Amino acid sequence: MEQFNGKSIFKGIAIGKILFYSKKQQQVKREKIEDNEAEIARYEAAKAKAIEQLRELCDKAAEEVGETNAAIFEVHTMMLEDEDYTDSVYNMIRKNSVNAEFAVAATGDNFSAMFTEMDDEYFKARAADIKDISDRLIRVLQGQGNTGEIGEEPVILVAEDLAPSETVQMDKSKLLAFVTRFGSSNSHTAILARTMNIPALIGVDIKKEWNGKMAVVDGKQGILLVDPDGTVLKKYEEEKKKEEEAGKLLSQLKGQTDVTVDGRHIKLYANIGSVADVANVLANDAAGIGLFRSEFLYLEKDDYPTEEEQFQVYKTVAQNMAGKKVVIRTMDIGADKQVPYFGMEHEENPAMGYRAIRICLDRVEIFKTQLRALYRASAYGSISIMFPMIISVEEVMQIKKIVEEVKAQLDSVHIAYGDVELGIMIETPAAVMISDLLAKEVDFFSIGTNDLTQYTLAIDRQNAKLDHIYDPHHPAILRMIQMVVDNAHKENCWVGICGELGADVTLIEQFIKMGVDELSVSPSFVLPVRKAIRETKYR
Repeated sequence: MEQFNGKSIFKGIAIGKILFYSKKQQQVKREKIEDNEAEIARYEAAKAKAIEQLRELCDKAAEEVGETNAAIFEVHTMMLEDEDYTDSVYNMIRKNSVNAEFAVAATGDNFSAMFTEMDDEYFKARAADIKDISDRLIRVLQGQGNTGEIGEEPVILVAEDLAPSETVQMDKSKLLAFVTRFGSSNSHTAILARTMNIPALIGVDIKKEWNGKMAVVDGKQGILLVDPDGTVLKKYEEEKKKEEEAGKLLSQLKGQTDVTVDGRHIKLYANIGSVADVANVLANDAAGIGLFRSEFLYLEKDDYPTEEEQFQVYKTVAQNMAGKKVVIRTMDIGADKQVPYFGMEHEENPAMGYRAIRICLDRVEIFKTQLRALYRASAYGSISIMFPMIISVEEVMQIKKIVEEVKAQLDSVHIAYGDVELGIMIETPAAVMISDLLAKEVDFFSIGTNDLTQYTLAIDRQNAKLDHIYDPHHPAILRMIQMVVDNAHKENCWVGICGELGADVTLIEQFIKMGVDELSVSPSFVLPVRKAIRETKYR
C-alpha cells in the first residue's frame, strides 16, 4: 500500500478503482498557409462552433449543478469573444501566415502563462480556463469530438488537471472522487466538485501506473491510499458505512425545531447563490435564507441585469420559500468577483478597493434598479435586504435616503411592496468598533466572518501560502463577535452569522452563549448544525 498526501477540496470517503484520465493529445504542427483571410474565416467558423458547444454545456450544467455554476461556460464564451485573445490569433495568422491551430495554441500558451504569473490566486486559477477554451478551439479545427468519456464502472478519477467542461460532461453517477496533480481550491472544477458532493484532492503526486488499481480517497485527512490491504479496506468501508448511517440519522432531524436543551430558539437559515439552490434549502429543511448572494445575477450576464430580470428572480425565491424569511444581500461586486461590463480599473488590492456598497453609492442608478426589484418582490414573500462592506454611519444614512427615494417612486406609480427589514453586514473591524452606533440605524446585523477574519488578521484569504495562519478561531474574532452581539441587543437589533464559521459545530455552543440569534450556513450543513443546537445548553 502507498499513501499520498494532497489538499482536500471536499471531505468524504470514496473507495473504488482508479481511472487515470488522459486527455487526447493534440498534435499541433506549424504549417505555412497561402490564404491568410481564408484561414481567419476558418478560425471564425471554429469559434462559432465552440460557442455553440459551450451553450449546450451551459444548459447541461444548469440542470445538474445549478445556474450559478453553469455560468462557468458563459465566462468561457466571453473569453472566446475577448478582443485581445482574438486579435492575437489574427495577428499570428496574418503576420506569420501560420495555420489557425498553431495560432490558437500559441495564443493559449501565452495568455495562460500571463495568468499563471499573476499574484492574485483567483486570476491564477483562470489560466486553466484559457487552456480549456484553446483546447476546445483546436479540437474543433481538427474535427475532434468532446472530451469527458470515462466508461461504465464508477471510478476514482485521477488526472493531471481537469477543465470545467470535462467535469460537466462526465457521467456523475460514474464518479466516486477526483484526484489531480494541479488545480487550486478556487478553480471552477473544485467548485463543481463541492457542488456535486464528490470527494476531491488536489496537489497529489499522481502516477499513470495506478490505472485500474484499487484506492481509497480520504477527504477528511487529505490522503490517497493506493492498493490498500484488506484490513485498511475493511476499516474504510466501515467508516463509510458510519458516514452513511450518520446521514440517515441527521435526516431524522428534518421537521425538528432549532431549540437548545434549555429552550432557547435559534434561527437556522441557509446561504444560496441562485434560484436553483432553493431546492437544497427546502430539502435540508432550513428555516429561511440568511444570505442570497445577489451578485451572481451580475456575474452570469454580459450586461447589467434589468429591473424586470432581477424582480423575477427575487420574486421566485420569495414565493418558493412560502413566507419564510429571505435575506438578500445587495450586489457584492469587486475583489475576486469582477464583472467586465462594469468597466472597473485594475486595482493593486481589490479586496480593500472599489467594491460592494462603495460601487452602489457611487453608481446610484444601478443601485436603485436593484432596490426597486427587491422592493417589488417583497410583496410576494418575506424579504429583508442587507448591505455589505459597511464602515460608517454616514454610509447607512445614504442608503436609507436612497431607499426612501425608491419607495416614493414605487408609491407614485401605485406598486405594492412589503414591510422590509434593513440590515448590514459586519465584516470590517470599523463596523465592529462602531456597532453600537450602527445598531441604532438598522434592524439586524449579519456577521461575515470570512472577510472579518481577513481584514482583522491582515491575511489574504485567497492566498494558499497563508492557510496555516488564517485562523477564524482567533480570540480577536471571537471577541469582536461578542462585542457586536452586545451592542446590537441594546438596540433591539438581532444578530446572525453568515460566514463559514457559522457552520463550525465546535463553536455552536459558544455562539449560542454569546447570544447570537441566527446562523446561516450552506444547505448541506443545516442538519449537522441543528443537531449541535439541540445538544447545547444556553445557560
